[in-house]
Amino acid sequence: MNAISGNAGAERRAALLAIAAEVFAARGYNATTVRRIADDAGLLAGSLYYHFDSKESMLDEILSAFLDELWAGYGTVLTAGLGPRETIEALVTQSFRQIDRHGPAVAIYQKESRHLSAQPRFAHLADTRLKFENAWLRTLERGVAERVFRADLDVRLVYRFVRDTVWVAASWYRPGGIHSPEEIARQYLSMVLEGITPRT
Repeated sequence: MNAISGNAGAERRAALLAIAAEVFAARGYNATTVRRIADDAGLLAGSLYYHFDSKESMLDEILSAFLDELWAGYGTVLTAGLGPRETIEALVTQSFRQIDRHGPAVAIYQKESRHLSAQPRFAHLADTRLKFENAWLRTLERGVAERVFRADLDVRLVYRFVRDTVWVAASWYRPGGIHSPEEIARQYLSMVLEGITPRT
């Protein structure tokens, strides 16, 4: 009975976080009130505090779940010993999988992370952004050094282009559509890699 009750509690908590993520993504963190989240969840505002002590706690859990899973996937890619091109392909594919699984969290991170990182609780987001940038830049630099990518590339511009091109998809992508995350990644990669690989 306790196990069943615990599972039900965990499922309810996850459902509330999913609702909160949708509201934060649509309205912005600062404009979202606990009452608005509770209304969307069909609860009284006070009832939400049974599950979470603040909207800050909710946002922290939403972003942490996304970032932990993102870095687990990225870590697997970055330690796999792949070539630069294959690494970029795998990172882009992992990114689209996260958009599929955590679309609202991705949208929140894209729109809010710089502002949020000024707050003590979310200061780690600045480190995450730097870690993310370094992983991509090192891969692009290795590709240029190994002549897999064009020698004239400005790798920072390429990184920014790829980053923005991929993550902006969170604004329109909907899970369960006609294209899987992997199919979308393949289409994006065909355009990006055509532009950064040497012409033969």
